[in-house]
Amino acid sequence: MEKILVSACLMGRKVRYDGRAKTSGDALLARWRQEGRLVPFCPEVSGGLPVPRPAAEIEGGAGGAAVLDGDARVIATDGTDVTAEFLAGARAALAAARSAGARIAILKEGSPSCGSLAVYDGTFRGRLLPGRGVTTALLERHGVAVFGEDRIAEAGARLRELEEPPPGGTA
Repeated sequence: MEKILVSACLMGRKVRYDGRAKTSGDALLARWRQEGRLVPFCPEVSGGLPVPRPAAEIEGGAGGAAVLDGDARVIATDGTDVTAEFLAGARAALAAARSAGARIAILKEGSPSCGSLAVYDGTFRGRLLPGRGVTTALLERHGVAVFGEDRIAEAGARLRELEEPPPGGTA
């Protein structure tokens, strides 16, 4: 059975920067949870950041790939450079995905770790730019398909593709 890495905040865990959860009520996610497919994970907590913590954004809205490549930093609202924690969390998420054999992840959109389509622009003014978070960028570099919580149906289609038996044989 294919496993799916999922943001812990989407599963009701109070791990977000503000000490809250962003629990998803998606029926497909609930079914996968019952089936034991989900591997809840919070890269920011796993990277050593506390709950609650100051909000953080990628400097200049550069995106997670630029952070991985050493070309951008992750900065908290109080000015603290939290790049090392975000990188450690991304590496821990990749290790968790590999350990579980997960080739799909459903992560919290907009997060500087987990965003798959958009991240905040680094000004702390609530503006989103197209881009990926640090964890998403690392997972995708290693072949894990990442979907935001508003794209769970797409993740389901990918899951069906991965679990289909090869033509002319069985899985």
